[in-house]
Amino acid sequence: MASPAIELRGVTKRFATPNGGIYTALQDLTMEIAPGEFCAIVGPTGCGKSTTLALISGLERPSAGEVAVMGQPVEGIPDGIGYVFQTDAVFPWKTVLENVAAGPRYRGAPGSEARAQARDWIARVGLAGFEDRFPHQLSGGMRKRVGLAQSLINGPRILLMDEPFSALDVQTRTLMENELLTLWSSTSASVVFVTHDLEEAIALADRVFLLTAGPGTIKGTFEVDLPRPRNVAEIRFQPRFAQIYEAIWNQLRDEVLVSYERQKHAAAV
Repeated sequence: MASPAIELRGVTKRFATPNGGIYTALQDLTMEIAPGEFCAIVGPTGCGKSTTLALISGLERPSAGEVAVMGQPVEGIPDGIGYVFQTDAVFPWKTVLENVAAGPRYRGAPGSEARAQARDWIARVGLAGFEDRFPHQLSGGMRKRVGLAQSLINGPRILLMDEPFSALDVQTRTLMENELLTLWSSTSASVVFVTHDLEEAIALADRVFLLTAGPGTIKGTFEVDLPRPRNVAEIRFQPRFAQIYEAIWNQLRDEVLVSYERQKHAAAV
């Protein structure tokens, strides 16, 4: 078997709180993600989903345990990682073309070559003809397409996505999910996709990791044995989809209740 693209071994992450205390976001978390695998992470609010992405990316260091990407310990921001955030990470003063070309130019590509690559990726995400527009002239879905092009133009081996479509309306979100699967299928990237939406996780992923209420650790790992290619709007009607949903929700429900009761208690204090 191929070596894992991503490994987290016994990872714990603690943060100092403003009142001088310690908050444990993750506790003894262990997971492996294979090269080219699409994995989703679900769990209640505050369970450490985004923290997991920050550890993989090198933006945060573990308090205990080990994180490795492509077999190498993560000691900074590894090469070959793309990150798509919940909020738009575009330069508002740059056009679509210059936003997408920014990655190749940063890596030293001549301007003409960077723009040629950018035009290709802009066309791939369905934005041909919008190269000269600025972000404020685009819809939310179009800005998400720019964000995908910005990440994928760099040929990432690892693509981290932190609730990238949560702010979109339902119809646009479905279009973007299908767009993501189409673009991902033409790459060899491993994807780690964080979402609160269990249906989205199942529709997109090969495996779903379920985290406990904070401090987060792995409560369950679920194979999504649905055929590819997938249409995320139609795959939800398959009986197997409903079976997988029920299996995950039966375990997720308890963690959501734990998180909810903690929030109520904290609000009452």
